[in-house]
Amino acid sequence: QLNHTHVTEFILLGFGDHHQALLIPLFLLFLFIYIVTMAGNILIILLVATDRHLHTPMYFFLGNLSCLETFCSSNILPRMLSSFLTGRKVISVNACFVQHYFFGFFGGVECYLLSAMSYDRYLAICKPLHYVTMMNGKLCFQLIVSSWFSGFLSITMTTIIMSKLVFCGDNKIDHFFCDTFPIIELFCGDTSTLKWYIYVLCSAFTFPPSILTFTSYTFIIIAIMKIPSATGKQKAFSTCSSHLLVVTIFYGTLMAVYVIPNTDRLNALHKVFSICYTILTPMINPIIYSLRNKEVKEALRRHISFL
Repeated sequence: QLNHTHVTEFILLGFGDHHQALLIPLFLLFLFIYIVTMAGNILIILLVATDRHLHTPMYFFLGNLSCLETFCSSNILPRMLSSFLTGRKVISVNACFVQHYFFGFFGGVECYLLSAMSYDRYLAICKPLHYVTMMNGKLCFQLIVSSWFSGFLSITMTTIIMSKLVFCGDNKIDHFFCDTFPIIELFCGDTSTLKWYIYVLCSAFTFPPSILTFTSYTFIIIAIMKIPSATGKQKAFSTCSSHLLVVTIFYGTLMAVYVIPNTDRLNALHKVFSICYTILTPMINPIIYSLRNKEVKEALRRHISFL
C-alpha cells in the first residue's frame, strides 16, 4: 500500500545542514554573483537598445540572450539568497512547480537562441555576400519568436504530465532549486517510464538546435582554415570566438549534469555542474561578450564619454 499523502510544500535541502557556518559567506558570494549577473546583462541590453552601431542581427540575438539570462538568474538566485539569510528551506508545491516551469522554459529558449546566433555567424563567415539579404529583419524576428515558443512548448508538455502525478510522503528535494529529476524522485510508484519520456522529449526539443549549432561551427572552422592569411583567419575567428566560448560552457556543463549518473556518491558533483550552468553561465556570458567583443567595448566607451 503506497502512502499517498497530500504534499503542500517541499524542503529544498540545498547544500546540506553541515554548512551552517558557511551560510553568511555563501549568501555574500551568491549575492555578488547575482549583482554582477544583473548589472552585466542589463548593461548589454541597454547598449544594444540605444547604440545604433549595435542594431544588427548579431546584437539583436545577444540582447535577447542577455534578457534571458536576467530572467534565468532571477528565477533561482533570490530564493537561494533568502534561504541562506533566513535558514528557511521550505517552498510551496505551487512555487516549486513555477520555478521548475521557468527553469525548463529558459533552458529550452537558450538552446534555440544559441543555435540562431551560430547560424547568424555561419552566414556572416561562410556566405558573406548573401548575409544582408539572407539574415534580414524578418528571418531574425522569426528565429527569436521560434526560440521562445519552442522553450514554452517543451516545458509545458512536461509540466502538464508531472502535475497529474501523486507524491508519496517524502517532501525533501536534494537540490538547491526545483529541478526536474529531483522532483520526479518524490512521485509514487515506478517513475522509470516518466524519466525516459522526459529524456526523449527533451532530446526532441534540444537535439535539433544543438546539431545546428555544432554543424554551423564545423562549417565556420572549415571556412576559416581556408583563409590564406593569418590576419584574415584571426579577424574571421574574432567575430565568433565569444559565442563559441559561450556555447562550449553552456553545453559542456549541461551535458555533464545529465550524462553523469545521478547517484548519492555523485550528487555533490551534480550540484556543482548545476551551479555552473544555472548561476555562473549567466554571469560569465556578458563578461565574455564585453571583454572579447571590440564593438561592444567601443559602444561602452562611447556611452561613458557621452556621460
